[in-house]
Amino acid sequence: MSLRGRILAALAVLLLAGIGLFAFLFWGPGPKARSGAATTVILDHGVGIPGIATAMAQAHVIRARPLFLVMAKLTGGGRLQAGEYSIRSGESMASIIGDMKAGRVIRHYVTVPEGWTSEMVARLVNAEPVLTGQAPVPPEGAILPETYEVRRGEDRATIIDRMRAARDTLLAQLWASRAPGLPLNSPEEAVILASIVEKETGVAAERPRIAAVFENRLRAGIRLESDPTVIYGISKGVPLGRGLTLADLGLVTGYNTYRIAGLPPTPIANPGKAALEAVLNPPKSTEMFFVANGTGGHVFASTFEEHQRNVARWREIERERAQPARGS
Repeated sequence: MSLRGRILAALAVLLLAGIGLFAFLFWGPGPKARSGAATTVILDHGVGIPGIATAMAQAHVIRARPLFLVMAKLTGGGRLQAGEYSIRSGESMASIIGDMKAGRVIRHYVTVPEGWTSEMVARLVNAEPVLTGQAPVPPEGAILPETYEVRRGEDRATIIDRMRAARDTLLAQLWASRAPGLPLNSPEEAVILASIVEKETGVAAERPRIAAVFENRLRAGIRLESDPTVIYGISKGVPLGRGLTLADLGLVTGYNTYRIAGLPPTPIANPGKAALEAVLNPPKSTEMFFVANGTGGHVFASTFEEHQRNVARWREIERERAQPARGS
C-alpha cells in the first residue's frame, strides 16, 4: 500500500474512532452518581447554555462539557428549560438534553384544604422548604383552596399571589353565571356566605342544601345562627377544643350570627369551588333550619315545629353518647 493509502487508512480509522467516541459520550451511559440513584441539579433562570453545561459538569452528570455545549446548541439549546432536575445515575447526555428540552423538572406541590383560614395557609406556604422569601397572610377568604405546583426557589409571596388570582378568576366566572334573585349584593358577600357553608358541613353533598337554607333565612330577615361564625369571632377559626356554651352565644364579636343580622363583616375561612358554586346557584328550597343528625351530616326542616322535633332527637343522641358504657 502506498504512503498516501496508508495515510488515508489511518485518517479513516481516526475518523471512525472519533465518531465512536462521540457516540459513546452522547448516547452512551453517563457517569455514575456520586451517591444514591440520582443527582439533583438546580438550573436558575437566565444562566444560558454555558452556565447549564458548567452546572452539569460540576454535578458530575456529564463526561464532556464541550460536547454538551455543542449538542445542546445543535439540538435546540434555546428550548432548554430552567428548573430542578433529577439526573439518574448513568443517564446519557442525549437523555439529559431531551429531558431539559421537555421541561421534565422535579414537581413540588402545595395543597390548601377547603375551609382553612388565611393564617393557616400562610403558615403552610412558609413551611414549604423549596420556596424562598416570606408569605404574607392574605385577607380572609382571598385564596382558592386547591393543589398548586411550585418550583424550587419560587418566592412564597408569589405563590400567595397565584392563589389569590385563582380565586379572583373563579369568583368572577361564578358571579357572572349566578342564579337570579340571590340575597347577595356583591361577589364579596358570596365569599362570606360560602365560607360559612364550608365550615358548617364536612359532607360535600350537603353544601347546596345548606346554602339554600342560609339564603332563605337572609331573604326572610332571620339571623343565620351559625356556630362556626361564633367560633371565628372568639378564636379566628382555631378549634376551641370544646362545645359552644350559652355564654359564647351571647358574646358580641361582630361575627356572632346569633346576635347580628345578616352576614358577618368578612369571610371566616377560604371556601372552595364547590361551596362558592353552592351559594351562587343553590337549589330551590323552602327549608329554613338544619341540625346535626349524629352521623356527620344534618337533618333539615322547613318549619320551626319540625326543626324542634329534629333538635329533640339530636339532644337524645347527645345524652346517649354521654352515658357511660355498661359493663358486661
